[in-house]
Parts: sequence; C-alpha cells; structure tokens
Amino acid sequence: MNDVSGSSRCGFVALVGAPNAGKSTLVNALVGAKVSIVSRKSQTTRSLVRGIALVGEAQIVFIDTPGIFAPRRRLDRAMVTSAWGGAGDAEVICVLVDARRGVTEEVEAIVAKLAELKRPQALIINKIDLVEKEKLLELTEALNKLGAFVDTFMISALKSLGLKHLLSALAARMPAGPWLYPEDQVMDAPLRSLAAEITREKILERLHDELPYDITVETDQWKQLPDGSARIEQTIFVARESQKKIVIGEGGRMLKSIGQSARRDIAEAAESKAHLFLFVKVRENWADDPERYRAMGLEFPRE
Repeated sequence: MNDVSGSSRCGFVALVGAPNAGKSTLVNALVGAKVSIVSRKSQTTRSLVRGIALVGEAQIVFIDTPGIFAPRRRLDRAMVTSAWGGAGDAEVICVLVDARRGVTEEVEAIVAKLAELKRPQALIINKIDLVEKEKLLELTEALNKLGAFVDTFMISALKSLGLKHLLSALAARMPAGPWLYPEDQVMDAPLRSLAAEITREKILERLHDELPYDITVETDQWKQLPDGSARIEQTIFVARESQKKIVIGEGGRMLKSIGQSARRDIAEAAESKAHLFLFVKVRENWADDPERYRAMGLEFPRE
C-alpha cells in the first residue's frame, strides 16, 4: 500500500454495459495506457481487467467487465457472472450506453438488475460525437427514467471528449484511504496475461469474419535476455484444424502479420524490445475445460 498523504483517497469503479458499448476503449483512455484489448467483435473482454488512474490525490481502480448479454454457452455464463461480480464490489457502478443504439433490451435488463445492487450508479452515454444533440437529450431523459443514477456523463471515449469531467467527478466519490497500488502502476494484471490478450486482439482484427469466438492465446515463456529485451513464446489455440490453417495463412503470412503487430504493442507495454514467437495448436472443446477458465480468471459454471 502507498499512504501518500493524510488526504489520499482510493476506490473501485466498475464499468458495465452491453457488448461493444466501448468499455475497454474507455478504460484505456482514462488510464492513459493499453490495459484492455479492443475489437469490433462482441464480448472481446472475457474476464475482469483493472486499470489504475490517478486524479490529484485520488487513485481510481477501474474494473472493465465483460459485456453483459443473454448467455447461451458455458463461457458466456462465466463471463456474465464475472461482470456482475465485479460490479458488486465497486464504490461506484458506471453503466455505459452506446448513444447510437440507445435503450435496447440489453440496456433495460442491465439497469433493472442494477437496482438489486446497493451501490451508487452513474450513467455514461458514449459515442456522443455520432449522434445529434436533440437525440442525446431524449436518450438521457429516457435512461434516467429507467434507473436511479447519481450522475449522468456524456462522452466520446475514442475522441477523449468529456473524460476530464468524468474523472474529476468519480475521484470525488472515492473514499478516504491509502492507495492500493504504486504511483506508476497502470494495471493489475501480469504482463504475460496482457501480452496474450494483445495477440488475441490482433487475431480478431484480422480474422473477425473467418474465425468463431472460441479462440484463445497463452503466453508460455517470457525470458529476459542479457541485452534487456524479452523472448516471448505464445500458443494460439483453435478448436479445429481448419481454423489453424486460417490463422497461419498462405505461406505463413497471416501469422507473421499477427506477430508483427502484436510484438509492437507488447514491446510498448513492456517498455522494452520484444522477440515474439507464435505457435498455433488445435485444442478441441477447450470451452468445457475448467482449467482454461481458471487461467482466464473465470469461475467454471458446472451447468
């Protein structure tokens, strides 16, 4: 712990919302570093990701939760359970709504469920740069009729609009107490885990339409070399042999492209040169393996 002063404050803020509302983009923007991966593919975030921001003497720990949706598969159920668990432990719960989509059935269900949690709740309307002002006002009124929000914020996470006001307001709601993390720490996750997620992000960017949702990446080795660089070995797991061929690509070109892009982001996160080696393996029915859930920080649903 870091008791920086007698007036220091620290607390948790959970971000919940429907898939693709922009939670991961917002956490990265608020923290000022890449701590959560971003993809146009729904349900990219699988487990709780914590990003840490400093606002004056307040330390805010943001919890980026998986998108809340109607679960159909075992992995879906684990992700939704994780999201609600993260919300229940926070000082403030922020509901993120995509301004373009407005009040959907998913948003209504989330707000109704939040009524069961005795925590202050704030409304964040994201992507305001893509919607007319009149529609924003109508949406704000409709959402505030649905839930009991202590604050309403209009932002664009991608364009960094309204973020300073959001940070200041949330910092004021953090309870007095020592900081939980060192001043220069921006995430509460091993670098190995972030590196695996970065590679998964690059796969999703390139193969969004070709690959199904059930693909995962694991960092097998992270070795610091004498020159200060890191040798990193990762395995990309797919469910079928046909998917393996897609990831590798003709002449290995797709895998090379994924590796080059991932290496740049991993090196930036690690603040050192990185040598990334990728391998692709078939692991059938991994979504039914309890060990894989533990590796992702999720509770394995028995039913």
